[in-house]
Amino acid sequence: MRHEKAAALLNLARTLASSAEGLTLDEMAQELGENRRTIERMRDALASVFPQLEEHQDGATKRFRIPGGLDGFINAPTKEELLELNKAIEGLRRRDAHASADALQSLEKKIRSAIKRPALNKLAPDLEVLLRAEMIAVPAGPRAVEDPDVLLAIRDALLQMKVLQFVYHGGSRPGAAREVVPFGILFGRCNYLIAADLGATKPKHWRLDKIECITVIEKTASRPAGFNLVQFATGSFGFFQGEQEDVVLHVLPHGMDEFKNWQFHPNQKVEFLSDGGALVRFRASGMLELTWHLFCWGNQIEIISPISLRQLMTTELRVALSRHEEPPRLSSTVPGPIE
Repeated sequence: MRHEKAAALLNLARTLASSAEGLTLDEMAQELGENRRTIERMRDALASVFPQLEEHQDGATKRFRIPGGLDGFINAPTKEELLELNKAIEGLRRRDAHASADALQSLEKKIRSAIKRPALNKLAPDLEVLLRAEMIAVPAGPRAVEDPDVLLAIRDALLQMKVLQFVYHGGSRPGAAREVVPFGILFGRCNYLIAADLGATKPKHWRLDKIECITVIEKTASRPAGFNLVQFATGSFGFFQGEQEDVVLHVLPHGMDEFKNWQFHPNQKVEFLSDGGALVRFRASGMLELTWHLFCWGNQIEIISPISLRQLMTTELRVALSRHEEPPRLSSTVPGPIE
């Protein structure tokens, strides 16, 4: 058997061992990117190697799984896997996302403790070299503050389908007590609780760093049955929700090198033009955030529609220009360079 086939078979074994309910043949095919006949042959091969392979009827289909997990030797991580995990931990810490970093650090320790000593001794030197040679850059912008107590309360409320009560230092009533029905959490440059005021159905963004005195209260509530967090998040360019608009951007030819590896929106459609440029179309809200982002593209992109977005861009540019056409206010008191 070629190495590629052995690796694919081992990957399928890990997938079946990590699934609580098991996978159908079609789900296995989708997971591995293989056709159904190939998956059937791989299943038969697995059954000869792992006699504990189980199958059970689920309606009109059968599900397969390997109960009890796999031997630690089979599941030993590679140095590349441990490297990416450590990079993710360090990147989270550099963004002050300490709660998430601590959770991954705990996972990393459990993984290391499960590796047999000879294998760990072999991995450690290479891993140390790679860790010193790679890191995740932290871009300028707001720091996503994480309070473990806030995250714990939100997750408890989501699991128990209960109402959250907290003091919110933002919005139209800063410092007021709020009672909300939690829908989910969005992580990014800022972390947001997505929740509706108790008695309402429209979800709002609540910044986690502005939440204090949070508690789960004994009021049963759950998000609407049709709510989808992914669809909600992709409904705006950034975080700010509002009326969705059809956006058309013209990437000029001299901006295509930068654009070829860029994505403005998960649902964007791109039309390449004969002059070497491209049109990008998507539907979203959050026009002010989009305007701020388009500043960094300079003259490589022009806004085709909506007209209101073009007008917003020119307004924001004039505001910035008016400040920088004047002499600096602190010109005589600016400190020296940072040593």
